[in-house]
Amino acid sequence: MPKQFWINLPVKDINKSKEFYSKVGFIVNEQHGNSDQAQLIIGDHNATVMLFPESTFEKFTRQVIVDTKQATEVLLSVDADSREEVDVMAKNAVEAGGTLFGEPSESQGWMYGCGFTDLDGHRWNVLYMDLSKMPKE
Repeated sequence: MPKQFWINLPVKDINKSKEFYSKVGFIVNEQHGNSDQAQLIIGDHNATVMLFPESTFEKFTRQVIVDTKQATEVLLSVDADSREEVDVMAKNAVEAGGTLFGEPSESQGWMYGCGFTDLDGHRWNVLYMDLSKMPKE
């Protein structure tokens, strides 16, 4: 049975990506990284996202990297503790050089979220769920 799960993402510039994700609010693990990789720690369960230069990533996958201006390879979702935290992450992402593809807004009366792209066009979804307002079926 697997004990850990991590996501690998290709990036154009490791240092710029580390700076971006730090500004968004993710933890950059400086003890596990160098000029060829970086590790992000996300959430209470310490989800790991590894950042690799595009050339290294292509060697791993033996595939060409998708053009994120033309297609989406994945939607990475993280939760937020409040509507305000969603707003802060959206603001921080834009200030750090990212782009919003979904303005912070309410959905279905019990969810509030936004969507942003990072410097390399990877899509992130930030979602606050007020479970007390979730419809009971």
